[in-house]
Amino acid sequence: MFEKNMRIAYLLDVYGEALDEHARTIMKAYYEDDLSLSEIATDENISRQGVRHIIKKAEEQLDFLDSKLMLIEHFAKLDVLLDELKEISSSLSNIGGEAEAYSEKIKLSLNKFGK
Repeated sequence: MFEKNMRIAYLLDVYGEALDEHARTIMKAYYEDDLSLSEIATDENISRQGVRHIIKKAEEQLDFLDSKLMLIEHFAKLDVLLDELKEISSSLSNIGGEAEAYSEKIKLSLNKFGK
């Protein structure tokens, strides 16, 4: 259950803006603020079943978006590539000379990605 919740929370981070405002608010309350269905129902002035229905529909939308766009998978691959570049940069800086200059360029580029 924890892994599913983490996955949905990640999908919400990536694709959340594609949800309508009401669904996004409820999803954030449930997954980020850890509110119960009853608490959300009270805050939103709808039934507990209504909250559950909105959450289920939003989860389906997030899963659909990810199945088509596959941004999560692409981000994971990009992260691996960035780590490999970091290793290459370290190796180049150990060689010295012109390789060290290339290493610095790679490091500057990696900084743009927060690596």
